[in-house]
Amino acid sequence: MKVIKIGGGSLKDSETIEHIFDLIATRGQGNIFVLSALNGVTDALIQGMSAALADENTITEIIGDLRSRHTLVARQLISNCDGLEVFGRDLDKSLGELDRLYYGLNFTREVTPRMRDMISSYGERFAVELFASALRCRGINAAYRMPEEIGLYTDGKFGDATANLRKTTNNLQRNLAPLVDEGTALFIPGFFGISETGDITTFGRGGSDYSAAVVAVAMKAETLEIWKDVDGFMSADPKFVPEAQLIPVLSYEEAAELSYFGAKILHPRTVEPLRRNKLNISIKNTLNPEGPGSLITAKSPRPEKVIKSVTYDTDIGILKIHASGVGARPGILAQVAGRLTESGINIKSVVTSQTCISLLLAHNDLETGREVLNSLRPRSYGRLEKVDDVALVSIVGEGLAKRKGIAARCFAAVAGCNVNVEMISFGPSRVALYFLVRTKDLHSAVNAIHSTFFSVPRCE
Repeated sequence: MKVIKIGGGSLKDSETIEHIFDLIATRGQGNIFVLSALNGVTDALIQGMSAALADENTITEIIGDLRSRHTLVARQLISNCDGLEVFGRDLDKSLGELDRLYYGLNFTREVTPRMRDMISSYGERFAVELFASALRCRGINAAYRMPEEIGLYTDGKFGDATANLRKTTNNLQRNLAPLVDEGTALFIPGFFGISETGDITTFGRGGSDYSAAVVAVAMKAETLEIWKDVDGFMSADPKFVPEAQLIPVLSYEEAAELSYFGAKILHPRTVEPLRRNKLNISIKNTLNPEGPGSLITAKSPRPEKVIKSVTYDTDIGILKIHASGVGARPGILAQVAGRLTESGINIKSVVTSQTCISLLLAHNDLETGREVLNSLRPRSYGRLEKVDDVALVSIVGEGLAKRKGIAARCFAAVAGCNVNVEMISFGPSRVALYFLVRTKDLHSAVNAIHSTFFSVPRCE
């Protein structure tokens, strides 16, 4: 039995979804499918919260738009049976619940973490209702189950939950194994679980990959397949580097670092539940299902080149905290990090010196972070500096930290294209080296590094 995760990027139009249905018809029975929301639906749900908060008259339009999106796809995919009527009833019930949540939000005048998680979970609910109804119309034994029905338990943390694997395993074995044994194509919404107090808690954006990993471990699956709209992990972004190559095999660590530093193939937390069981992850392209894809394993073969990929992240910025002896004075970093955490801001990385603490934040958090730190009293630093025109470049590969000369070749390639390196971090991860460059130099830096390690050196 496999657990197969189908990503939202593959659920963008009825033609692509129809192709996925064909794949499920030939490969699906007796397997478990974890679904993302249809492309763009989660964003619509989140934007709907702001609209409903501002004006209750927009709620009817929000619900109507969601109904239209899903009904349009359903009408194109479901015909010649009562499946459309069944899906319509399921959809109406879910939309009725969502309608009440939006009105409740408008009444309370507050988007709480609990309310945000409840509302944003509905995209995946709609998706499994649609898939199960459509496949039953094709004569396939299909069903869906919600996390609250099967006992997919979490630690209860809103927006960034972690699954309780022990309890979830017992519950899923009891509730899902009979359906799998019957050969049912079983659909489960990704992205969220349920706390022990009954609250819906999400795993964060992109967390359906993590959901699928949890289900795979709990159900003792043979493998976890991730169906995407790309072939797999590449040696660089093909939009930047046309000669980028498919990476056939990666380790857990390599995949996690690549995902964290910009390669949006896999959620970085996906490997967490899999480590103890050493369960493999196979990345497959729904439009090229017979292609090799990328295989993620506990350990990957160490190639002669060592470097597997060069990736980048433009959603980055720096807050520099300047003060004399700041790196030697106890408590400053804890005070700063604590205040940012209280404000819901994630610190991606920290680099310190005797006179400056540099915090790497998401670009959208920079100004808020600056305002938060400016409000600190008493102030333990002299000056704050915001740097927002930088991009993060990372090279990833098993053995990188042990192979002599890798860093030297990397920075020589960048310098050879007249690119200045703003900041370097090497050592926290044994499989990754990352540094910052100015945004205008990103294209040149990525091409220079990729060319050095994979082909003939050149600058662009």
